[in-house]
Amino acid sequence: MTKETAASAAVTKARKGRRLSAKAAERTMQILFTLCGLVAVGFVLLISVYLIISGLPAIREIGLGDFLFGKVWAAGQNQYGILPLILTSVYGTAGAVVIGVPIGFFTAVFLAKAAPKWLAGIVRPAVSLLAGIPSVVYGLVGMCVLVPALRKWLNLPAGDSLLAAIIVLAIMILPNIISLSETALEAVPREYEEASLALGATKLETYFRVSAPAAKSGIAAAVVLGIGRAIGEAMAIMMVAGNVANMPSLTKSVRFLTTGISIELNYSQDGSLQRQALFSIGLVLFLFIMLINAFLNLVLKREKED
Repeated sequence: MTKETAASAAVTKARKGRRLSAKAAERTMQILFTLCGLVAVGFVLLISVYLIISGLPAIREIGLGDFLFGKVWAAGQNQYGILPLILTSVYGTAGAVVIGVPIGFFTAVFLAKAAPKWLAGIVRPAVSLLAGIPSVVYGLVGMCVLVPALRKWLNLPAGDSLLAAIIVLAIMILPNIISLSETALEAVPREYEEASLALGATKLETYFRVSAPAAKSGIAAAVVLGIGRAIGEAMAIMMVAGNVANMPSLTKSVRFLTTGISIELNYSQDGSLQRQALFSIGLVLFLFIMLINAFLNLVLKREKED
């Protein structure tokens, strides 16, 4: 065997070894990713099964209709109706979205398209800092500043109310909406905007009629995350909403689904109807969030297909 043949055989063997190593590494990573996905699905199933097992006994004893549509929650009287809690959560989340989404969207457009670099360099870190503030700090500031202000401005006997909760939630969802919307707007190809400007459109028209529609899937994803945070928040809302299970009104103290669980779980007795009813609230909240996420994901899927 000549030297050239030996060298060629060695090179071929080395290439084959690298291919085998690459295939083995790829197979290993594929198995690892599959296991991670299965673990995530397993946790969701575990939580679902636990909530169903823990929450169904109370629903059977109370009655589905009385539980979902009852207007009185009084543990001392064995009355467990969560309609005020459901409506409060719906109204509070909707109000936060109505206030927070426009502000977040316009801020994202400003940062991505119109802001001077020096100003954007100041606002972006502030938005990131806003995202890192703990929920309890939002609640503390709301309790010490916002609640007394509402009590004074609106002449209320107490400022802790649904309105205070909506304002706090709207502020809390701003960082998610701003950051993700800005990223989606910056990902729009520059050629789209240049073509719009070449056709005679102003910069403002280009931003809102070309860039924003092109980034609608990313903006919608930002709204989904904002809704998810608003629905699942408990600590900050507990400190500003008043925690009374009234039918929702902007100027009255109210109780959300999440705060209902947080407040009473500590002093409810194991095995009692009250404890089971709290798990039933968790089951309703879990199903509520799943339905909203499924609906919004369906909307996003249809937008991508269009």
